[in-house]
Amino acid sequence: MQREGRLKKTAVELSVKLIKLYDSIKCKAFIKNQLARSGTSIGANIHEAEYAESTSDFIHKLGIALKECNETEYWLIVLAEACPELAEKASQLRHDAGGIRRMLISTITTLKGRSDRN
Repeated sequence: MQREGRLKKTAVELSVKLIKLYDSIKCKAFIKNQLARSGTSIGANIHEAEYAESTSDFIHKLGIALKECNETEYWLIVLAEACPELAEKASQLRHDAGGIRRMLISTITTLKGRSDRN
């Protein structure tokens, strides 16, 4: 499977896991809302990048996904601290988000390297 295909699939899987977690978060509504927004935005931006107008636009959209991924990891840390009963699940999801972050960094770095050579 191509890197971009795997990236999209993994981002969708993370979004689904976060949606399933959403209803089990009983503490601090703002945490669950922020987590839902940033977590589902990762995949949305990766998906949107598919129809980028240029390589530069593609890199930009993946960069937004990277920022959202980083924010999601932050909110998962906050969730684990604020709702200790969800700490294990939050840790698993942070691991998933970390994998997406590494794929995004690798893809962006590769594309920037290619565009620098052209």
